[in-house]
Amino acid sequence: MNKHTYGVIVRPLVTEKSSALKAEANKVAFEVKKSANKIDVKNAVEGLFDVKVTDVTTMVVRGKHKRVGTSFGRKSNWKKAIVTLKEGTDLDVFGVQGAPGGNEGGEAPAEQG
Repeated sequence: MNKHTYGVIVRPLVTEKSSALKAEANKVAFEVKKSANKIDVKNAVEGLFDVKVTDVTTMVVRGKHKRVGTSFGRKSNWKKAIVTLKEGTDLDVFGVQGAPGGNEGGEAPAEQG
């Protein structure tokens, strides 16, 4: 793993659509550098998360037009990569197990006082 590996992936995309993709088709979405190609993304994901990648799809997402007061502007374009993982492998981007807050049983937290 070289220094370039850490510079390819900008952040994981956690949306309803990406969560459904992960559950149904074992695919994970990332925001990547605009200069990264599919081979760079595959090597970065395999190196960082120790999983086997079978396919990478990349796309450029166009920036939206925004307005603040009387000023008009435009957000920057960015690149999205959807990575298909090998069957039987799982990728937990955040390293969190169980429910948020550590309450795995589903019961209400105990009162303190």
